Amino acid sequence: MQKITSSFLEALKGENYARPPVWLMRQAGRALPPYRALREKYSLRTLFFTPELIAEATLMPVHLLGVDAAILFSDIAVIALSLGLELEYREGPLVTPLLAPHNVKNLVLDLEPLSPIIEGIHLLMKNLSVPLIGFCGGPFTIATYLVEGGVDGAKKWAYQSPETFVFLLDRIADAASAFLSLQEKAGASAIQIFDSWANTLSKDHFQTLCLPYYRKMMRSVEIPAILFLREISLHLEEVKTLPCALSLDWQSSLEAVRQKTPQTLQGNLDPDLLFAPLPVIEKEARALRKRMQGDPGFIAGLGHGVKPDVPFVALQKLVATLQEA
Repeated sequence: MQKITSSFLEALKGENYARPPVWLMRQAGRALPPYRALREKYSLRTLFFTPELIAEATLMPVHLLGVDAAILFSDIAVIALSLGLELEYREGPLVTPLLAPHNVKNLVLDLEPLSPIIEGIHLLMKNLSVPLIGFCGGPFTIATYLVEGGVDGAKKWAYQSPETFVFLLDRIADAASAFLSLQEKAGASAIQIFDSWANTLSKDHFQTLCLPYYRKMMRSVEIPAILFLREISLHLEEVKTLPCALSLDWQSSLEAVRQKTPQTLQGNLDPDLLFAPLPVIEKEARALRKRMQGDPGFIAGLGHGVKPDVPFVALQKLVATLQEA
C-alpha cells in the first residue's frame, strides 16, 4: 500500500508550512445530495455495515468538496456489537439489552461483527487519494449508549457502583483499542476519539474515567491521534499532557488554547455559520485563516459536526475559502 503524505498529516506533526488542511466532522451526511439519495434507498444499519456503501459514503465529500482528509463513514455505537450486544438504528442508535451493574460481567469481546467496516476500509483505500481518519468513541461516551438512563445513568452508576463501572469502561476500551488497531492495519492514517459527553464529568471523574482510556487507545495504534471533547477548555490542563491533537468546539478560543499547548489544534467555526449568507461564511472563514496564519500545527474546520439541513452551497463555499492559497 502506497503511503499517503499530505498537509493534514504534516499538520498533525506540527510541521505544515502550506495552507492549513481542511476537513469537517460529519462531512459525509445529509448535507450532500448523493448521500440523501442513499438514505432514501437504505437504512442506517445497512449503510453502516455494507462495505461498498461505507466506501461510497466516505469518498463522497472528497469528490464533492475536495476536503483534505476523509473520515470513515460509521458510528461510534457500533462498538456495542463487539461486546455481544444488539444494535438497531431508529432516531438514533438503540442498544439491547441495556446494561446494569448486575449483568455487565457477561460482556465478551468479539470483533467479528465489525468486519464489514474493516472490509469497507479496504475497498475505499483503492480509490482514496487523501488520508483516512479512523475513529471510535471514548469509553465514557460509549457507556452512555449501553447503560440504563443514558448520560445520567452512567454518571449515577459511576458513583453507586464505581468498581463495576470501571470494569465496563475497561471492556469498552479493550474493544475500542482493538477496533482502532484494525482500522490502522486496513489503511487509516490517523484516528479521532470522540468523547462527546465527557464534559458532563467532574474533574476527578474525568481524570479517572477518561484520561487512562485515552492513553490506552492512543497506544493501540502507531498513527497520530486527535481528541474531540465538547467544552474541551474545561479539561485543557489534563488533555494537554496527552500525545494527540486537540479538536476544539466553537466555544473555545484557538488563540487562548495555543498559548497553553504546542499540540496540533483543529477547528473551530460554529457549525451554524453554514446557515449564514455566503459572503458571511467567506468572511468568517478568512478571519479564521488570518487568526491562525503561519501556525504549522493547525487543521481548519468546524467546532462540531455538519448539521443535516445546511445548504450544500454553504459547504462548498466554506471549504473553498478555507483552502484559498
